[in-house]
Amino acid sequence: MKTSATLQPKDLLPAIRRMWALSAAKIRRIEKNFPAASGAPVFTVRGRYTARGWTEWTQGFQFGSALLQFDATGDREFLELGRRRTVERMAPHLTHFGVHDHGFNNLSAYGNLLRLMNEGRLPENEFERNFYEVALKVSGAVQAKRWTALADGGGYVHSFNGPHSLFIDTLRSMRALAVSHRLGHALLDENDRKVSLLDRLLQHAATTARYVVYYGEGRDAYDVRGRVAQEVLFNVTNGAYRCPSTQQGYSPFSAWTRGLAWGMLGFAELLEFFAAHGPDAPPPFLLKAARATCDFYLENTPADGIPYWDTGAPGLVRLRDPLGRPADPFNDHEPVDSSAAAIAAQGLLRLGRFLGARRGSRYAQAGLAILRNLLNAPYLSADPRHEGLLLHSVYHRPNGWDYIPPGRKVPCGESSMWGDYHLREAALYAQRLAEKQPYLTFWSERTS
Repeated sequence: MKTSATLQPKDLLPAIRRMWALSAAKIRRIEKNFPAASGAPVFTVRGRYTARGWTEWTQGFQFGSALLQFDATGDREFLELGRRRTVERMAPHLTHFGVHDHGFNNLSAYGNLLRLMNEGRLPENEFERNFYEVALKVSGAVQAKRWTALADGGGYVHSFNGPHSLFIDTLRSMRALAVSHRLGHALLDENDRKVSLLDRLLQHAATTARYVVYYGEGRDAYDVRGRVAQEVLFNVTNGAYRCPSTQQGYSPFSAWTRGLAWGMLGFAELLEFFAAHGPDAPPPFLLKAARATCDFYLENTPADGIPYWDTGAPGLVRLRDPLGRPADPFNDHEPVDSSAAAIAAQGLLRLGRFLGARRGSRYAQAGLAILRNLLNAPYLSADPRHEGLLLHSVYHRPNGWDYIPPGRKVPCGESSMWGDYHLREAALYAQRLAEKQPYLTFWSERTS
């Protein structure tokens, strides 16, 4: 990826404000057109949001998008929409024991509402506050219950594939445990055994950093620093590590780029969380993993910072200089994944700020450049008939779930609920920096 050293968050404000104007109409359109009985909207087909049953993990992004819209613009229409729909439809996600996605679903809805109240953006209301806090306490404990113990004394929150499976995606879901812990909650297990949510968070993050992230230290024949496997498998009988795997990537020995982006953002946010809530410094493995994954992204992504869906995708060899030029979402060989770029941009920005101006400038500049590119054509959707905001996102390339338009050979031109949400979240993050507003975190503290 190519970066400059001149971008500032304020430089993006005109594009960010244009994005919010487009975003408002799209949120309204989805609210009007999407049938609630279908479940949660997942991705678009011919510009219309549709559901895709696999796991229910995108509902919080739908209502959280309305809350981010209010946060950025002050338009109370979207606050009321997000608040009302959270109360009406999000309760089943709080006790969803079958997924690893609580930090996505519930932090995007209940978490944003509590944050807004903590920041004084919502009127203080004790009953409403208690409602949000109880929801987040429950969510963190339910997520932590999904636990596989390892022979070395560690463990992890396992994916929906089962107790043997650890996903890189789940790292960002650890936010649910962090917030629940900060609210004074713990998991009560069999015989009333009290389990620390913070301990489980740390163990999960350490297991992810050790087994999912590669460091160029000779772990196997394909050990490239910063590459991640989407999934790693364990023998649940004896708690031993077995091998890397993938569900949505091309190969266990290449990098599915959205999984890479989840890792980048997850490690960066945990660095910030532990720096804020000491008393000790963040565990060293967090910074090692954050820098490795972010470096790998910068070294293995096209010039504009928008990645193809997997670094080992076989059709990339047919593209002319795929890393030396901007990504081409309209090529005939492999799709790009703009949602990975939106997630990665925020991870880079947060790591850059954590490291400071001297050590972090490269990361911060890359994050701003990626966000700038996503806020413009061909990625930002200006078509009022298209319900998506961020174009050229893909969900599951190996399963062939993504829509391929007539005359095209690979998916393009469509959006995803997580891509749209994370573009909004990254834009809000940059907007707050530019306007010197309170720093955006997932664990916001009560101000009074």
